[in-house]
Amino acid sequence: MIKQYETVFIATPVLSEAQMKEAVAKYTSFIKENGGEIVYEEDWGLKQLAYPIQKRTSGFYYLIEFKADPQLIASLETQYRRDERIIRFLTFAMDKHAVAYAEKRRANKQAK
Repeated sequence: MIKQYETVFIATPVLSEAQMKEAVAKYTSFIKENGGEIVYEEDWGLKQLAYPIQKRTSGFYYLIEFKADPQLIASLETQYRRDERIIRFLTFAMDKHAVAYAEKRRANKQAK
């Protein structure tokens, strides 16, 4: 059964723009290669962290919204854990309310 997911990861702030793009490309292509479909991507940029993680106080945030089989999530999170560029990540299954909210948020963003 295909579900819709949202994953946000925080990459280390020492990455260059090209390295960040390469990291994002790695995960989007990983999702596509394993039968997932990218719905939406958003680069939130460099932000301050609420608390230090691995002695870092900022990080590059990136959001990927996608549809995939639930088996894909475990392997995606294993990829995150193996990548030293990723300092935190969160993936969750979206219910119908979260999907509706995300669509409304995207529509508002495009209207601006």
